[in-house]
Amino acid sequence: MRLSELSERSGITTATIKYYLREGLLPPGRRLTATQADYGEDHLRRLRLVRALIQVGKVPVATAREVLAAVEDESLDHHMRLGAAVWALPQDPGPVEEDPETAAARRTADELLRRLDWRYGLQAGASSPAYAMLVNAIAALARLGYPHGVENVLPYARLAGELAVADLDLVEEFTTPIEQVEAAVALTVLYEPVLLSLRRLAEAEESHKRFGAGK
Repeated sequence: MRLSELSERSGITTATIKYYLREGLLPPGRRLTATQADYGEDHLRRLRLVRALIQVGKVPVATAREVLAAVEDESLDHHMRLGAAVWALPQDPGPVEEDPETAAARRTADELLRRLDWRYGLQAGASSPAYAMLVNAIAALARLGYPHGVENVLPYARLAGELAVADLDLVEEFTTPIEQVEAAVALTVLYEPVLLSLRRLAEAEESHKRFGAGK
């Protein structure tokens, strides 16, 4: 397809597509003439991923380029490729200092992972951005005096395990490894707002049942 058709099918302006091409976010098309190129379904799929990253996820262009480099890294096995692409997404910063709350939170996180038998999480440890986010969150709960022990966090972790199964089931609906990695990234970005909104809706529903005026 020509650039104009790619723009029409993707809903992205030709000027933006040209910008993505210049920035290396979209691979070049097959050159037809000095001024024209042909684009395929893989370009359309990649455009949707870039749009999810930049327009929905508000990921900076430089970070999006890192994510896409991980997506395309065929030197990694499929598991590591999925992980590298998702880990390249913007994350909350890890603990800035090793204070008593952070050290205790790290022990809580490790015990939680052992209780769940999440061996890969334990093995990845501090190298995982998600692990650092968990430690930060538990430490913040502790500093503010809110429940933060293993038993408090465990129900959330078990629900997260169920969500992971649903996530990977969706990813496996895509055919090729590259499509699956792209889907893992896009769905991480696009489904996190879904999860947040559903949690808040569910809490409002449960609150109404427990504390509502008509109870």
